[in-house]
Amino acid sequence: MCRNIRTLFNHDPPVTDEEIRAASLQFVRKISGFNKPSKANETAFFSAVNDIARISNHLLSSLESTAAPRNR
Repeated sequence: MCRNIRTLFNHDPPVTDEEIRAASLQFVRKISGFNKPSKANETAFFSAVNDIARISNHLLSSLESTAAPRNR
């Protein structure tokens, strides 16, 4: 879907909140078609980024793996 979004699960060192937010921003940019939203859409755009970052953080903290962490 978006080449800039990287796999964030099961890495050593663990993913940071900044990396999750960057991936969320790339996702919202891709699906909205906006690189930078207009003033009229700014609130909705950044609200979506924050929601996706929160949900992604929850997902990543809930996942389990028996594989060794990947080195970054």
